[in-house]
Amino acid sequence: MSEAILMTVAIFTGFIGIYYFLEYRATKKVWRRKVESWYTYGQKRKSFIVVLGDRFDQTPFAAKMESKLKKSNIGLTPSEFYGLLFVGAMALTLIISNVLNMGIMVSFSLSLLAVQGIQILLFIVRSNKYQEQLNRQLSEICRMLANATRSGMTIQQGIDLVAKEMAYPASEEFKRLSQEMRLGVSFERAMIQLQERVDSRDFKLFIATLQIQKRAGGNLSEVLEEMSITLEERKILQQTIQTMTAEQRYIAWILPLMPILLIFIMNSIMEGFIDPLFSLVGAFLLAIFATSTIITYFLIKKVTNIRV
Repeated sequence: MSEAILMTVAIFTGFIGIYYFLEYRATKKVWRRKVESWYTYGQKRKSFIVVLGDRFDQTPFAAKMESKLKKSNIGLTPSEFYGLLFVGAMALTLIISNVLNMGIMVSFSLSLLAVQGIQILLFIVRSNKYQEQLNRQLSEICRMLANATRSGMTIQQGIDLVAKEMAYPASEEFKRLSQEMRLGVSFERAMIQLQERVDSRDFKLFIATLQIQKRAGGNLSEVLEEMSITLEERKILQQTIQTMTAEQRYIAWILPLMPILLIFIMNSIMEGFIDPLFSLVGAFLLAIFATSTIITYFLIKKVTNIRV
């Protein structure tokens, strides 16, 4: 008798638990809809630092830096880039203060100068990375447009296909090209604007081919297919050259860093090792060393920069 009562109570308690659990789930869904209505759909709440970064990215000062980052093909926002520079300056301050035994203000000033120099050098080295990335994608763009025109699509439809299927940065450029043509800009004018944005020899040839075929007619798919094959062969040759000159390009980075690393090591072993550098003769020799190192770097880069 007692076992039957306990079984009945357990079953009844189980049904009550299931009922309250289902009620909890329904209430949770209602509260979730209500909370989502308080925020923009599809967006998560952002921290205070991220909000400040977004506001900074909308300023005219950040717009100039965004243009530089885009041309250098650096996938960072201006706020993220300046945040990395600030963290790097703090790290260099600690390193200079501990290794070179300098004051915190002197270390901070030297780290700011070093970070500014690294920033300038970074933009110089990566000045054409955006165009290089577009040039590497150009063979695939030609092949995609050739297949599109061969299948009966128009140039406009082929450009839309490239904007959807290609990766960054080709997708962004062709998406802008497609939008301009949809807004009523003529094909020739849109191509001229694309050529002004992308100052590349390969893209000039590509744009000239499209313009000539648009005016004179002809088998556009065959011309684009031949161009894609030629660009693919040039890409293979360029990769071969990059492989053969890899050692020299790494030497261009290693040679300037080795003396600096040795100075840090010797100064940590022998106290006052770098004190002669703060004299007049030491500063003069240091300036000669820095100038010759920079000249050597650019000479090696110039020798290994073989254009195909």
